[in-house]
Amino acid sequence: MTVSKLDVRTDDGVMDVYLHLPAGHQAESGDDPLPLVVMYPDAFGVRPATLAMADRLAGLGYAVALPNVFYRTPDAGPFDAATAFSDPEARTRLFGVMAKANPTAVMADTRALLAALDDAAGVNTERIGATGYCMGGRLAFIAAGTFGDRVAAAASHHGGRLAVEDDPDSPHKRAADVRARLYFGVADQDGSCTPEDQARLAAALDEAKVDYRIELYPGALHGYAVSDFPVYDEAAAERHWDRTAELFADVLKAGAA
Repeated sequence: MTVSKLDVRTDDGVMDVYLHLPAGHQAESGDDPLPLVVMYPDAFGVRPATLAMADRLAGLGYAVALPNVFYRTPDAGPFDAATAFSDPEARTRLFGVMAKANPTAVMADTRALLAALDDAAGVNTERIGATGYCMGGRLAFIAAGTFGDRVAAAASHHGGRLAVEDDPDSPHKRAADVRARLYFGVADQDGSCTPEDQARLAAALDEAKVDYRIELYPGALHGYAVSDFPVYDEAAAERHWDRTAELFADVLKAGAA
């Protein structure tokens, strides 16, 4: 793959973004622009595992933008996924980092990212995709509601807090703003996306007449798709890749044809 690092100016500073393109794609020589997919990382941010995932997605024929949504706190990490939530000090630091990458802030960042890429050679930003993992899965869903005129397909993989009844900012409450086709890969017995949450999510999407699929991954734990997580599940991860490929091919590539 070809990877370039972009510095995107936002209201809060400069966000570093990694733009992955398929090997051999030559925008300057007349190759057709590639559909853009924004990949939101989990709570541990951009690192070798997520860069490899962006590479794999780009290899399917997309321009993949992987933003460092934690650029506001550059000195806070790195964190060890095996202990970050169990070690009190690390957990406090991690939650502080996540709080600064709240949905309002990240959607403003995404708007700046899209503006920066609108005129980029080789990238089609008119109908885009969004995908993400854990907190990034929630952000992908929120992006579909925030940028309803641009996000045509969004995938949330082991995303948490998607449909929380007592949260006024829960993304399911903006289902009416979604125009995208959605996919939700839900880890079995995930405390951040309970059966009750799933039912609430489905009800909101049904009422808004959104095209969606919620799929339970039996036996898989929260974080199953990310290779450097202790709970990584290779079979579940491969299924998530199949579903992601199907979604974006059906919507982004078919829509461009």
